[in-house]
Amino acid sequence: CKTKVSYLSKQSTMEEITKLAAKCRVATPHDTVTNSECVFTFHSPYTTDLGIVVNLQTFVGTIDEMAFTKSDDDAAALGPSGLFVRICKTRVAKTPSQSDDAAMEEGQQDNNTAAATTATKLGVGVEGGFQSDSDKYETISTYSIVLIGKEGKPSSSKVLADLPYNDNTKNDFPMLVSQSADSIIHHSGLAVQQDLSAWELDAEPKPVSKYAENLPFVENGVKVSPTPSDWKCEKSGDNQNLWVNLSDGFIGGGRKNWDGSGGSNGALDHFIETGEKYPLVVKLGTITEDISTADCYSYAKDEDGPVKIPNLKELLEKRGIMVAGMQKTVKSTAELEVELNATYAFDAITEKGANLIPVAGPGLQGLQNLGNSCYMNSVAQMLFSGTIAELSCRYGASDGVTSNSLLEVSPTNASNDLLCQATKLSSALTSGLFCGPVPDSAEVSDSSSSDPKHRVAPRMFKHVIGHDHVDFKTGQQQDAAQYFQYLLEKLDRAELGAGERLKSKDGSDSVLTTSHLFSYKTESRLVCETDQLIKYKESPAETMLSLRIPMSKATTPDVEMPDLKKQKSEESGEEDKEKKVVPTVTFEACLEEWSASTTIDDLRWPHLQNSISSATTRSRFVNFPRYLLVHMQRYEIGDDWQPRKIEVNIDVPEEISLQELRGTGPQEGEKLVPEETEGGGEATSAPAAPIID
Repeated sequence: CKTKVSYLSKQSTMEEITKLAAKCRVATPHDTVTNSECVFTFHSPYTTDLGIVVNLQTFVGTIDEMAFTKSDDDAAALGPSGLFVRICKTRVAKTPSQSDDAAMEEGQQDNNTAAATTATKLGVGVEGGFQSDSDKYETISTYSIVLIGKEGKPSSSKVLADLPYNDNTKNDFPMLVSQSADSIIHHSGLAVQQDLSAWELDAEPKPVSKYAENLPFVENGVKVSPTPSDWKCEKSGDNQNLWVNLSDGFIGGGRKNWDGSGGSNGALDHFIETGEKYPLVVKLGTITEDISTADCYSYAKDEDGPVKIPNLKELLEKRGIMVAGMQKTVKSTAELEVELNATYAFDAITEKGANLIPVAGPGLQGLQNLGNSCYMNSVAQMLFSGTIAELSCRYGASDGVTSNSLLEVSPTNASNDLLCQATKLSSALTSGLFCGPVPDSAEVSDSSSSDPKHRVAPRMFKHVIGHDHVDFKTGQQQDAAQYFQYLLEKLDRAELGAGERLKSKDGSDSVLTTSHLFSYKTESRLVCETDQLIKYKESPAETMLSLRIPMSKATTPDVEMPDLKKQKSEESGEEDKEKKVVPTVTFEACLEEWSASTTIDDLRWPHLQNSISSATTRSRFVNFPRYLLVHMQRYEIGDDWQPRKIEVNIDVPEEISLQELRGTGPQEGEKLVPEETEGGGEATSAPAAPIID
């Protein structure tokens, strides 16, 4: 699927654009717009000079060659060609003079570069803290209207025209085309929407302001211009991050964000200067017909935060702001905070001072954390980065990140197609296409650590897996073992439902699910102590072996050993203080604990007329999986009945034989519990005792 370029004449181009203009749609805040990433690959506006193209009808972003896929789901609706807006972004390092000017504007007196490497405060963009990307770089954005045609079967894309789109040229296009392009360019986008949704799940809901109903209104004749270019802070003259006071119509700059960015503080200063009588403000540019999307804030000391204003429409109309037909042109405060958290390389801070060896290439692609998603990233790296050959063959990149046939779905369905998103993620990890150059060091100051062109953030994968799970849809830390098993369930369901799509991909007549690679069964051998009869019982299929850590078998290394790894104290100011040495338990000891014989009391045996007797039991493997995944039980219940983590190292050998743990089933000479007596009469005593079935 390759992109061909075959430009039309300017006259023919405008005629074709005019024909397609009626199909263009204007995106609302509730629409899903993928304007920051291709739905099939991790290409972004930063990745190449071509950026991504977003369809003006469906709002789906792709790279040029994936604008139309082999799937014909959208063919009837979209026609033989479509209009797109191309979004390209370039990050450019600021000159020292620009950085100094920015620092002076923010009131920072210290050298920012020094602050980044010798930070003394846990903060971003503040004095003594770490620099944010906006302190060091500026982003140059360019846009164009692209006419792309479909060619052949299977579909390939052909760029028919690519016309610059900016303030000087937007009037050359039909009005609906310009409105559609602007709505996409200024839209918060799917990435921010998904992060914001997870953010809001973790946060308290916005309250309704108690000042809204009886808000004072000053009859001063002030009307707000409907033209955004006329808006400016009445104190500083700034034209960014502007808030209008709903009582007197004063327009002022917003206050600084936590990262040091923000406005001139004009709106807050005005609130204080007017005796704190007019607390409610709304951010200009976030107002649309759906007033619930407007960014409202209360400066009142007993609220001081984002609020809902039910009568916002009426208050705005008093200042001449008619919400009908208004479009969102700026990001809300919450969206800006989410965007900053999504783009800043906090993981680089946590690794500072560690003895790291920088690597990059196929199978060595890092993943960006999405909130506290390291549990998901670790599972994704294990499954899809090339470690498991069968999954790399199914989901990986054999000949480029767009070559896998599992990507052949409609662009409108791609972001919610699990097999497509698994392929997108695995192709990125196994190809190394999005890896940056290997840095000289792993210091925070390395520019490649936060360069957006090398950033792989698996948001769509996270959403398609966890959107219907109460825990995994949030941004909170979760259990990796639980996530792994839930992911296998979702993958199995998707793979079994894929039918011919996977059969043709694997070249087989049947589909083996991903869980098949990890599936195994165990058998338990129970010996009744009353008559020594034996019962074999086979477990259902499992995908993870959970091992208890026997601390009674732990050993403590000699503290005098020169190569002993010692842990530093986490307490501030005590960097040189050594913690106690962490004990070590061998992996073999954990396996021995799992396979050892144990006693079970008070079992009810049907062949003994439901009488109660103890039994000894041991576990063995019925079969070994292709890959055995082991979960170490690092938590135990303490004396206070609260879970506590076991601080211990597990010594795992390079190779280990499990042959001795293979089950043999019933052996010659063993006396078994009679099968025909099982499921007999019901218990007549000791109702709490378990029964052998």
